[in-house]
Amino acid sequence: MKAAIIGAGLAGMSAAVELSEQGYEVELFESRPFVGGKVSSWLDKDGNHIEMGLHVFFGCYYNLFALMKKTGAFEHLRLKEHTHIFVNPGGKQAALDFRNFGGAPFHGLKAFVTTGQLPLKDKIQNAIAIGRSPLIRGLVDHVGAMKEIRALDNISFKDWFLGMGGSQASLDLMWDAIAYGLGFIDCENISARCMLTIFQFFASRTEASILRMLEGSPNDFLHKPIVKHIESKGGKIHLRRGVREVLFEGEGDDTRVTGLIIGKEDGEEIVTADVYICATDVPGVKRIIPEKWRIWSQFDNIYKLDAVPVITVQLRFDGWVTDIDNLLYAIKVDFSTFADLAITSPTDYYKEGEGSLLQVVITPADDYIKLSNEAIVEKMIAQVHEIFPSSNKLNVTWSSVVKLAQSLYREAPGQDPFRPDQATPVKNFFLAGSYTMQDYIDSMEGATLSGKMCAAEVIKSRQLAKV
Repeated sequence: MKAAIIGAGLAGMSAAVELSEQGYEVELFESRPFVGGKVSSWLDKDGNHIEMGLHVFFGCYYNLFALMKKTGAFEHLRLKEHTHIFVNPGGKQAALDFRNFGGAPFHGLKAFVTTGQLPLKDKIQNAIAIGRSPLIRGLVDHVGAMKEIRALDNISFKDWFLGMGGSQASLDLMWDAIAYGLGFIDCENISARCMLTIFQFFASRTEASILRMLEGSPNDFLHKPIVKHIESKGGKIHLRRGVREVLFEGEGDDTRVTGLIIGKEDGEEIVTADVYICATDVPGVKRIIPEKWRIWSQFDNIYKLDAVPVITVQLRFDGWVTDIDNLLYAIKVDFSTFADLAITSPTDYYKEGEGSLLQVVITPADDYIKLSNEAIVEKMIAQVHEIFPSSNKLNVTWSSVVKLAQSLYREAPGQDPFRPDQATPVKNFFLAGSYTMQDYIDSMEGATLSGKMCAAEVIKSRQLAKV
């Protein structure tokens, strides 16, 4: 059996690994000159590693970790201290410190009681809101708690949190930064389901809130091992080979894909397979779905999903802005999360005789996307100075800007009904991608899980066809 996979991001590669291990002949077609999708990285002409986003691995990325262990990539992760650090204007820092107080849920209680990020009044209100949440049930009944959490998709986290007795100050000083890091939008615009899904893991599993980062670039230390594994199973990955059209025949339940028109350097070709998987992001699948397929709600609903613009900025300084080896949450500036890659991921990013390499993520980047790269860099330098006043004496020696006009799907309230299953009404056409229906958020873990679920549907369809 041959499987043609459109897109070589984590979802596509995850599906390829699963299928190749079941004897499928897999071929992936990627329009870009590199694999990785929204987790891509590459070298510029001067040998600098450029990343699309800031990639942090939470301890609850169980499916991604399984894939990484299988392919040999897990050994390239660097474990960070079990703290979540907030950096405020003027340089004040505070943390959720989960260390040295046993396991879940007690380590979380200690982190919130002792944090200097919230005044006492807001800590109390925060405790009231969380105490009334499904997280308490989740300590003894994960399945039941998740059922309650899924039912909260229609309300924003802000409205839910305030309705449960939480305070606006808690949102401003803590939860907005976390929401930006998870879904690229603030608490007013993100679904309560999205936030509480993550908190459920954090509250019930000690390792879930532990952070890791790669020792270097995603291309070198995440994608290459996965690609090598796929190729060792006979799989093939074709770069600069974008899909121009999906060919199909039949109508209604008899509709079947017959091939893909693939662009290549000297024209185009038709690729045929037994099954076809579209493992792109939301903008990609919208471009690929034949218009006639929108008669099915599963395909038409995809057009109701929106995506968030994101900008990743790298700033190399001639000295050290920080000495923190961890992810950082920024408060009251336009970049949500950031890290000094020269410290967190030194194999590719530390340079002898140079200083910090800050990688900051502007989310949502609606107000920035049309600005010039120079203007964006200038604004980011000024905001770095706001939260690290000592950096005023340093100079930026190099910078890069990567704009992604449409990144993660916008996990706003009420979006879950529009997320499609991996199996579709077209019997030999399947979907993978973190936007598809899976019990996690749009993330590296969500993408990996979706690819695994997609492969399971492909295998199931083959088994049913034999009956």
